[in-house]
Amino acid sequence: MDTLIDLFAHAQGWLFQTAVQPLLFGLGLAGFLEDGYEGTGWFLVGLLQLVVILCVIGPLERWRPVEPVTDRATVRTDVLYTLIHRLGLFRMVIFFTLAPWVDSAIGLLRSHGFATLQLDDLWPGLTDQPWVSVVTYLLVFDFLNYWFHRAQHQWEWWWQLHALHHAQRQMTKWSDNRNHLLDDLIKDVFFALVALAIGVAPGQFVAIVAFTRLSESFQHANVRLWFGAVGERLWVSPRFHRLHHSIGIGHETEQKSTGTTVLGGHNFGVLLPWWDMLFGTADFSHRFDATGVRQQVEEGVDYGRGFWSQQWLGLRRLWQRP
Repeated sequence: MDTLIDLFAHAQGWLFQTAVQPLLFGLGLAGFLEDGYEGTGWFLVGLLQLVVILCVIGPLERWRPVEPVTDRATVRTDVLYTLIHRLGLFRMVIFFTLAPWVDSAIGLLRSHGFATLQLDDLWPGLTDQPWVSVVTYLLVFDFLNYWFHRAQHQWEWWWQLHALHHAQRQMTKWSDNRNHLLDDLIKDVFFALVALAIGVAPGQFVAIVAFTRLSESFQHANVRLWFGAVGERLWVSPRFHRLHHSIGIGHETEQKSTGTTVLGGHNFGVLLPWWDMLFGTADFSHRFDATGVRQQVEEGVDYGRGFWSQQWLGLRRLWQRP
C-alpha cells in the first residue's frame, strides 16, 4: 500500500510540475498553486476510475449483459457526464471553495464556546488511525446518502431534477453521473459541507468519493449479476440497484390504504443495503426489469437526448412550464 501511495504521489508531483504549475503561472494564478496541486490529485484519481470502468466493469458487461445496447447515442451522453464528474473539477471546486468559509465558521463557534460536529473531538485519536477513520466517515456518508436519496424521490420539486437520472432506458456503467447539474450542485455542496464540518481530511475525502463512485458505476452496469441471498444484504449489487431504476418500482410507493401510488420507491442505498432493510424500503426480488420513468414510457414525456436538452428540460420541469 505504501508503494502505491508513493507511486501516486510521484505521478501527482510530476504532472503538477510539468503541466499544471506552468499553466497557473502563465494565467497569472500563482495564488492557486496549492489548490492546483490538490486538483491534480483529483484528476489522477478520476483517470484511475476511468481505467477501472473500462478494464474491469466493461468486460463484465460484455460477459453477461442484461439487455443489448441499441441506443448508443444516449450512452455517449452518459460518457460526457462521467468525464465531467470523474475528472474531479466539479466537486474539487466546491470542496476547496467552501473550505475557508467552513474553517472560519468552526473557529468562530469554538471561540464562543460552542461544540462542533468534528468526529475527532467525539472520538479522540480517530484521525491517527487512517483506516478506522476512513471506514467511519464512509459509514456516515452512506447513511446520509440514503436519506439524501430518499428526499430526491419524495420531494416533488427535487424529483423533477433527479428524474433525469432515472430516465435512462439503456443503463450502463456510464449512467451513474447522468444527473441534472443543479441536482449535482445541491448534493456536492451538502456533502462537502458535511465533510468539512466533521473533519474529513482532503485526501480522505478524495478516497471516499472515488471508492463510492466506482461502486456506483458497477451498480449501474448492464450486467446480470447478483451476490446471492447473503451477499445481497451486505453490499448493493447491480441487481439490487437496477430494481431501483425499474419503471414504477424505483420511484413509486403504493399506499395500501387508498391503493394509489405516490413518489417514493425502493432500494435507495448507495453502498450498503442495510439502511433500506432498517427503514423498510428494501426489495430483494430477483428480477432484472426494464428501466425508465413511468411518465416517459406511458405518456411520452421527453427527458431529452443530448446534454443541453436534458439540462433545459430538467429546469422546465422544475418550474412546471409547458
